[in-house]
Amino acid sequence: QVQLVESGGGSVQTGGSLRLSCAVSGLLNDRYCMAWFRQAPGKEREGVAVEPTGTEITLYAKTVKGRFTISQDRDNGNPVVYLQMNSLKPEDSGMYYCAAVRARYTACTMDQDGYNLWGQGTQVTVSS
Repeated sequence: QVQLVESGGGSVQTGGSLRLSCAVSGLLNDRYCMAWFRQAPGKEREGVAVEPTGTEITLYAKTVKGRFTISQDRDNGNPVVYLQMNSLKPEDSGMYYCAAVRARYTACTMDQDGYNLWGQGTQVTVSS
């Protein structure tokens, strides 16, 4: 059974930084798209960053490019996906979700409908 568990959310002031983590377990030995999404109250969920497993190819939303960095590591053989968030703004506030989809032959995108594995989310609040 696949599990994605996010952590690292919290409250910071404008200009601050946070590092989110997503501990993943249960993945098959294959290529997966790993992504971070966020959802603010009253707004649709939006893609933030994507990185396929085993690569350093990244894709970012325009609103976070240059401020956020997605990266991966391994813990006891299981992937851990990070989202380093710098120069945070109030509009970055929301629930942040880690997501994954097995994708051996397809490109990774930030379309949430393309992801079938989701974590429970971690809250980020940026105050002005």
